Amino acid sequence: MYKNILVATDGSTLSKKAVSSAIQLAATCGADLVVLKVVPRYPQAYFEGSIPLSAAEVNRIEGQWTEAAKAALETVQKAAKAKGVASKAVTVKSDVVSDAIIATAKKQKTDLIVMASHGRKGIKRLLLGSETQQVLTHSHIPVLVLR
Repeated sequence: MYKNILVATDGSTLSKKAVSSAIQLAATCGADLVVLKVVPRYPQAYFEGSIPLSAAEVNRIEGQWTEAAKAALETVQKAAKAKGVASKAVTVKSDVVSDAIIATAKKQKTDLIVMASHGRKGIKRLLLGSETQQVLTHSHIPVLVLR
């Protein structure tokens, strides 16, 4: 059925459930797993919500985010290995999470994207957006959404 599954994680409780389901699905199908964490860049302008910092401080903060992402991905890889699932961890730096997920899925030649949806509605959805909705709308690869 599926040979290569991408699961996107942001570390949230819902995301952890999606990761668990993706590992189980990969184990059932005998598929490999690509575990993705998208790391944002530090806002560079006042209008993006930044606090003016030196370049060295920005690099330090982005480095911390990247290291935290790698640690989170290692945890997922250990869980996958415990279920007998081969996995690959991928960290991508991007401000547009949905685009990064779709691009990584294409690059890694996955045949399914698994991700969580927070189920926001109304003004929260308008203000916070929905990365899951963007992936559903723009991906040519099937997407499994879990809540």
